[in-house]
Amino acid sequence: MKFALATPALNTYPAAMAPWEPKAGGAEILRYARKADALSWDWLTLPEHLVMPAEMKEVMGSRWAESITAAATLMGATQRIHMLTYILPLPYRHPLLLAKQIATMEFLAGGRFTLGTAVGHLEKEFEALGIPFHKRGAMTDEYLAAMKEAWTSDTPAFEGEFVRFKDIVIEPKPVQKPHPPIFIGGNSQPAMRRAAEHGDGWIPWLVTSEDLPGCIAYMKSLPAYEAKADRFEILVTTTAYKVDDYSHAERGQTQIASDRDGVLREIEALQKAGATSVQVMPPRHDTLEQTLEWIEWYDDEIIPRFR
Repeated sequence: MKFALATPALNTYPAAMAPWEPKAGGAEILRYARKADALSWDWLTLPEHLVMPAEMKEVMGSRWAESITAAATLMGATQRIHMLTYILPLPYRHPLLLAKQIATMEFLAGGRFTLGTAVGHLEKEFEALGIPFHKRGAMTDEYLAAMKEAWTSDTPAFEGEFVRFKDIVIEPKPVQKPHPPIFIGGNSQPAMRRAAEHGDGWIPWLVTSEDLPGCIAYMKSLPAYEAKADRFEILVTTTAYKVDDYSHAERGQTQIASDRDGVLREIEALQKAGATSVQVMPPRHDTLEQTLEWIEWYDDEIIPRFR
């Protein structure tokens, strides 16, 4: 079992935000990242929205990081821990630009990056960026193929509906071979198919331990899954969000277990259901100091039981 740790203060999502986060800045986030790096956490997860539609500000918060910049900054501030974008909407960037950004980070930091990506879901965010919302699925599939071509070929060439290139050279290549791991997000069957066909893992966010076995059974039924079954990561958040999937309207209080028995129960349930990794959100402590103490406690008391 692997453990991904949510990075606080990069967004201000009301359902799970701690009281200290809105006033936190770079110094606090860097301190948090370095603390996790000194422990045994596998990933730091990094959220992303490029713009927030005004009508979503109340339910989603106004602060959301740009995850590639965040990843590069935190990779430069740490030595061991990997970064995982959770989740970067793939249609928002030209695939050659994104492939280059990721390869450059990898080259400088010795790997340590996993692309968590999905099609995106905020239609007005797409509109603001001038990207066709209703073509986002086809764009995502094509961009994934184009990025892999850029990362793995000495003479990359691609001819698609949305992107075309040839007679180019792209270096540096990524450190991780054949390319950085790609985890696909989304709770729908199309997202699961995309993960099985194009990804190295799946990262849903509103799927529970009760839902998970059926989802895994569906992915196992897909021909593309069999070849990667022994290395395919299924990373599920331990946070029990009480929100609607697309509106983000709260349907109750989101639950974040903080005590030893509660934490162990939730991880054991997810592991039994088929999860290979979990994403952990620290509880809503009042201060950064309390949060740092909690992630160290978790590292001492919880993680060793699942290694």
